Amino acid sequence: MSASRSRLLPMLAALTLAVAACGRREAPAHAADTTSTAGATANDRVTLDSAQLGQIRTVIAQPVSYTPSVITTGTVAFNGDHSTVVLSPVSGPVSRILVQPGARVGRGQALATVASPDFADAVANYRKAESGLRNAQRIATLDEQLFANDALARRDLDQARTDLAAAAADRDAAASALRSLGVDDRAIAAIREGRSASVAEGAIRSPIAGTVVERTITPGQLLEAGATQCFVVADLSSVWVMANVFESDVADVRAGERVLVSTAASPDTLEGRVDYVAALVDPGTKATAVRVLVPNRGAVLRRDMLVDVEIRSDRTRTGILVPVAAVLRNDENLPYVFVGSGRTFGRRAIQLGQRVGDRYVVRGGLEPGDTVVTEGAVFLAGSGS
Repeated sequence: MSASRSRLLPMLAALTLAVAACGRREAPAHAADTTSTAGATANDRVTLDSAQLGQIRTVIAQPVSYTPSVITTGTVAFNGDHSTVVLSPVSGPVSRILVQPGARVGRGQALATVASPDFADAVANYRKAESGLRNAQRIATLDEQLFANDALARRDLDQARTDLAAAAADRDAAASALRSLGVDDRAIAAIREGRSASVAEGAIRSPIAGTVVERTITPGQLLEAGATQCFVVADLSSVWVMANVFESDVADVRAGERVLVSTAASPDTLEGRVDYVAALVDPGTKATAVRVLVPNRGAVLRRDMLVDVEIRSDRTRTGILVPVAAVLRNDENLPYVFVGSGRTFGRRAIQLGQRVGDRYVVRGGLEPGDTVVTEGAVFLAGSGS
């Protein structure tokens, strides 16, 4: 009996070790299968009952035609074709400021006066030129009479005519110099007739009609002719909006396209047109500059104001579009939608394009014929969490 027990004990020990070893090999495999199945059910796919199925709406993904819109921001600038910096045409101290920012001025209107020696020199030169012209005219008239009576040689008459033409050119040049200094034709006529001119100073005049939007000089300031910036005058009936468009959207933007500009400063949306698309890309932002010409109703838009810009392409494209409500984002902020058939729906990562109204263009991840959840996607995401 003791011998049989002694043989049985080693056999039982061996059998116990074998069973334990089998248990250790099978348990991890079973645990892994359970985890994998639970993960797929909880995070990727959701099966709904009839009541839950009635809470969602779906649509069959199909290519449709659409007109793309580019949404961006822009900065307001003065219309460069109807605005200018006014420089002083004469050197000297400012004697009077005649207008202030906000004043509407006409073309040629005086903005400021300058007590300048340049002006006195120009008046003196014009008077000399006018006197020389009158003398040349008198000599030419006399020589014509002498030549008609055979009392003067032909070459002397030709010289008199040449001197008259030169004197007229000198007078015209002197008059142009006065006009460049801001002297109007009435004052020039007074100088020509020998009367006392109504002006004794040089004038800084506006080269265009518009609004004085900036003044950069003060009374008594010493100006340098052709170098000192005095005023900025702009026609505010239209402005430029400078927008930036990135390479993914630049193909949908070209000159002449309709643009909607909105700002918190006005409840109304202003409409403009793309005026210019730059041929260069900004090396810092890698964006292309787009200039929009916008009629400025009520002077709502002001320089350097930040505005929202929607550029509406005039070309039609084809693609798959899904409602904005159908698109969700995961923990990494990547977009996805729920796609399925029957009662079972699963997540599908997608690549979004631009927004068109209340829909997104889907550039990848969906195929024609896919059933996409358009209402209730948030419910599905919550059911699968």
